[in-house]
Amino acid sequence: MKLQRLKPRLQVQKKPEQKTVGNWRSGKSSTQRGYGYKWQKFRLKFLQLNPLCVYCQRKGLTVEATVVDHITPHRGDMVLFWKNGNHQSLCQSCHSSVKQSEENQIF
Repeated sequence: MKLQRLKPRLQVQKKPEQKTVGNWRSGKSSTQRGYGYKWQKFRLKFLQLNPLCVYCQRKGLTVEATVVDHITPHRGDMVLFWKNGNHQSLCQSCHSSVKQSEENQIF
């Protein structure tokens, strides 16, 4: 005897599609966006010199940084991408939450 399959009671809501028209990232690989070998070398050196998350430090916490963040989002501007003083070390958690919230409020 074959069991009857039940229909789901909950309807899954799809996220609204993000528009990528005019987005500086659309259709580009990470290397094309500037995150190739040169960036990987820079990132490693920067994290060696700045090993702690600056956001966590402000809260009195000592947390290892794993992300080199652009303080001012470069949006594909390679001059701003490499500008001295436009980088900070963040932990993954702060980069994915606090920093993204800040950027969404500004831009």
